[in-house]
Amino acid sequence: MPHHARMGCALAAVALATACATPADSAAPGQHAVTVSSCGQELRFDRPPERVVTLEQSSTETLLALGLGERMAGTAYRVTKVRPEYQAAYDKIPVLNPKALTGEQLRAANPDLAVSSFAANFTKDKVGTREELRTLGLPSYVSAVDCPKDLPGVTPFERLFRDYENYGKVFGVPDRAAELIAQQREVVKQAEAAGAGRATKPTVVYLYSVFKGLPYVAGRTGMPSDMSRILSAPNAFDDIDQAWPEVPWEEIARRDPTVIVVGDLSDRDSPGDSAAEKLKMMREHPVVSQLSAVKQNRIIQVPGIELDPTVRSANTLRLVTEGMKALGVLG
Repeated sequence: MPHHARMGCALAAVALATACATPADSAAPGQHAVTVSSCGQELRFDRPPERVVTLEQSSTETLLALGLGERMAGTAYRVTKVRPEYQAAYDKIPVLNPKALTGEQLRAANPDLAVSSFAANFTKDKVGTREELRTLGLPSYVSAVDCPKDLPGVTPFERLFRDYENYGKVFGVPDRAAELIAQQREVVKQAEAAGAGRATKPTVVYLYSVFKGLPYVAGRTGMPSDMSRILSAPNAFDDIDQAWPEVPWEEIARRDPTVIVVGDLSDRDSPGDSAAEKLKMMREHPVVSQLSAVKQNRIIQVPGIELDPTVRSANTLRLVTEGMKALGVLG
């Protein structure tokens, strides 16, 4: 049954969807089936997807970096300005929702694959769980960065590269994936070289956002901690087993970081999101303002979106490497 008919049947009634779904356990004649693992699910594709929907900007730009814009039936939740090199391709993709996509909007786009950097986007109150979508005949891919337990011992950047490799297989563009991986491995290599050989290791706080006056910083499980590992510049909150824990300002002061990396999320247009607001808060806080990192302006500003797993993350690794070199805390 054609995919659009299958999804139409799914919309009519969940109970009928299973009967409408095409079995995915036999490849089409003359074609080679591809199977990849994603966040606890095995996904099999008898042919490359042609109508992909991405649930947020991070996954959108990752696919665009692989030249897959023509395969995209829709996108959602743009956090900030699209990178200039992706803008022309992005402009051709329907924006299904400027914020969080609904299940109805996803199904109406008749996709053959849904992609997100975050497992949290696949819930009943958003687009539906991955199990529900699978029942409707719609596979979903979640970034390996968001599922560390599936690849124990594999670093976040290596899990991100695993995503590129998987996309290369699924969409039949392995050469593009290999080229992107090679480019970003070179950034990692240069960062490792910059951080190597120092007797004294600088510490870093990654300040992502401020909500209701309280800061959210990078914990152990996110991309920034891997950046710190690569740079041999420990994340000051690496002892917290979360991606973005909320902490008191006084705890940042107590840990007295050598450098503070500030994420700029100006385009989200929420209080405390812009880098300028965060800098103002730190400089006016009675305790944080006394930190040597604040007094001596050992602060590096980066695009906030790049602190989450995305094709842009290598760029922020480069920015932090260059910034720390300029501050004299890396070789």
